[in-house]
Amino acid sequence: MGDRIRLSSSLLLEQRAWQVILDREGLEWSQPQPPSARGEESFSVPTSEIIAVEETEIDEKQSNRRKWRKMSKRHAFTVYYMKRKRPHCWRCKEATFWCVDEQLCNQWIQALKELIDSQTSRPKRLLVYINPFSGKKQGQRIYEQKVAPLFSLASISTEVVGSTDCICYATVGINDPVTSALHIILGDSQPLDVSSVHRNKTFLKYFVSLLGYGFYGDVLKDSEEKRWMGSVRYDFAGFKTFLSHHYYEGTVSFLPATHTMGCPRDGRSCKTKCRVCKQSKRQLEQLQKFEKDRHGYDRRNQWHVIRGKFLAINAANMSCACPRSPKGLSPSAHLADGCADLILVHKCSRFNFLRYLIRHTNEDDQFNFTFVEVYRIRKFHFTSQQLEDSDDIHNMQKKHFGRFCSDQPTCCCTFSGSTWNCDGETLESPAIQVEVHCQLIKLFARGIEPPSKYEESPSMVQDRSYVGRL
Repeated sequence: MGDRIRLSSSLLLEQRAWQVILDREGLEWSQPQPPSARGEESFSVPTSEIIAVEETEIDEKQSNRRKWRKMSKRHAFTVYYMKRKRPHCWRCKEATFWCVDEQLCNQWIQALKELIDSQTSRPKRLLVYINPFSGKKQGQRIYEQKVAPLFSLASISTEVVGSTDCICYATVGINDPVTSALHIILGDSQPLDVSSVHRNKTFLKYFVSLLGYGFYGDVLKDSEEKRWMGSVRYDFAGFKTFLSHHYYEGTVSFLPATHTMGCPRDGRSCKTKCRVCKQSKRQLEQLQKFEKDRHGYDRRNQWHVIRGKFLAINAANMSCACPRSPKGLSPSAHLADGCADLILVHKCSRFNFLRYLIRHTNEDDQFNFTFVEVYRIRKFHFTSQQLEDSDDIHNMQKKHFGRFCSDQPTCCCTFSGSTWNCDGETLESPAIQVEVHCQLIKLFARGIEPPSKYEESPSMVQDRSYVGRL
């Protein structure tokens, strides 16, 4: 721990004497004279993972303990801290320390509160949006029973005014409300790329996870019409869309990302304090400065153009991982590198498309197909065949088939297009322009933590969850 010790005392924990040390790095307690057979016992909690400290009320059962018979008064304080339960999943734990007198107890409480207050990144007030339909319509209950008590413990004032799990899963690694609440309380910060969608220089929407045309757009559009089915509507719409096997013709043009360290198939997933994201941001800033200094710098020859028939066109700002697809649409996509992964699924047989979809659920490379292309890009444009030919078709109908087409709703002169799935919201536009904005926002998250030894070591520490039945 740090060299500068703020407090050091002998305190009781679970009826055993411990040497407890507090400094700017965190809280540590150890056995001053550990039994030789068991070896030294030592436990520590970093400052960044201490949630709160409170004076502990002493009941009669606690005050009659043999260890304290010689003391006229008993004083204790409880430290609440964050502890890993399993990979990516955290819980609030507590440890109650007993002091010999009131002055020492107050001294520890004051020092711990000052240490917690020094964590300036932690929020003090929150505006909470709750989707009433989330969690099988249990969103409000989940918040009140599991999340609100933690905010109250951390002295965070909240105002509730009201929403996908994809973003949570890809930035934390788990869909768990308690873990997300703990990251908020501790002020954890994860930068995130955001992409803007325009049409003819008119802003349409932002997205942070997925922009999908074709298969994922059709699934969303069909599922929106079947909300009465509940969550099963997504499975039904997906099966129906798969059987329909619609493809859409159009032109995709994109500007490759030359500043980034990685590529979509390098197998390097984004982790906490990602080196790829940090280095890519620095290189992107240098590239943008170069382009700004060279006024009139022409990038037209750097754009790639692909025209074809597509079952799906997806732009992923992140892996888009979820419980059903643990790797996501693009396993090596990064959260904050200023890039998106553009995935083009060309027209193929139903069987091959099914193989492609199945690979999202296992460890096989979903890009290892001749009909799938993936690129890491900064910008991309898409224009559907419907729009490209609309003027010609309109003129043809008007000059040659106007009377016939007006009486035949099934006329082949009419082309249908897909819908964009923009972070779970439908977007109707046959032509769009997309640009990625590097680290535009920050989330209360820690990123995906790398694999480590998650097993909890044996401890005499009081190990009860603060929020019961979490």
